[in-house]
Amino acid sequence: MENLPSFNIIIFIVLFSHVTQFIPWQTLAKDLPCRTTCGSIQVKYPFGSGHGCGSPRFHPYIACSPEGDQLLLTTHTGSYPVTSISYTTSTLIITPPQMSTCTSMQQSPGLGIDWASPFQLGQSTFLLLSCTPPTSSLTIKGSPVCDTSSHLCESIYTCPSVIGLGLPLFPPTNTCCVYSPANFNRKGELDLQKLKCMGYASVVSLQEYPTDPSRWQYGVELQSRGGALDDYYTDNKCNACEISGGLCGYAPPVNSFVCLCSDTINTTIDCKSNSLQNQAELTWNSVSLPSRKLWMEFLGGLVFLWSSLVKKPAYTVLLAVI
Repeated sequence: MENLPSFNIIIFIVLFSHVTQFIPWQTLAKDLPCRTTCGSIQVKYPFGSGHGCGSPRFHPYIACSPEGDQLLLTTHTGSYPVTSISYTTSTLIITPPQMSTCTSMQQSPGLGIDWASPFQLGQSTFLLLSCTPPTSSLTIKGSPVCDTSSHLCESIYTCPSVIGLGLPLFPPTNTCCVYSPANFNRKGELDLQKLKCMGYASVVSLQEYPTDPSRWQYGVELQSRGGALDDYYTDNKCNACEISGGLCGYAPPVNSFVCLCSDTINTTIDCKSNSLQNQAELTWNSVSLPSRKLWMEFLGGLVFLWSSLVKKPAYTVLLAVI
């Protein structure tokens, strides 16, 4: 047992050298883990560009594409580009790739939103296209769904692209249904197969041209549902973070609030210098990395353990190793 101290000091040095490789004494990455823009879309709280950004309630539903050029909404039926966000009305507009417009009509598998997601259908007018006639008898849960007084079907059926749905030019309007106000079924879907329609168009605005479908604004409006947690952070921590130049995010696994201040420092309050000086704990770069306090406590434990083995004061052991 005479060689026990020598053997232990070798183990301690190996552990110390491996652990210090991961201590974030300096910058670990050049870029913040979160983006302020994704493509042409400004990304602000509660939305985020990826994991750890914005509010945890909106991930993984909203995220920036791997290429960083497009903000996407992902549901159980697919991923859809986000074309605009209104932070004042808490709404966003998506443009499903297989949705029909006046310039391009095509068969679509439908559209769905996860019930667990913080989104619900907004004020969009759905036009169900190339349906089995007559659409006036089309019902959902026994109730008629088509607005027979609307003239939107006559307008959109003037688009030459109707041939993409297997329809002739200027087809009969009894194969079209103006579904407004629209809603999803119990699965959170617009089930075109059950409705016996081949495609759909969703109109957000007629742009003051009710009879010219080439000038309509197409897309699906979604309303984001706020939560008490988001309201608290927006009214308190997040506002202070953004005013100080930071980005709002969260730290897994408990998803506690984090203010991203630079490529090296995240805080739990804001990015003001006096706040940083008073912070009890700082984390470096990625919100998932351990804090400096945690690392120092871990190293202190190793030093104390080793000092007890060799029966020397801890500061003597640490100076000898360094």
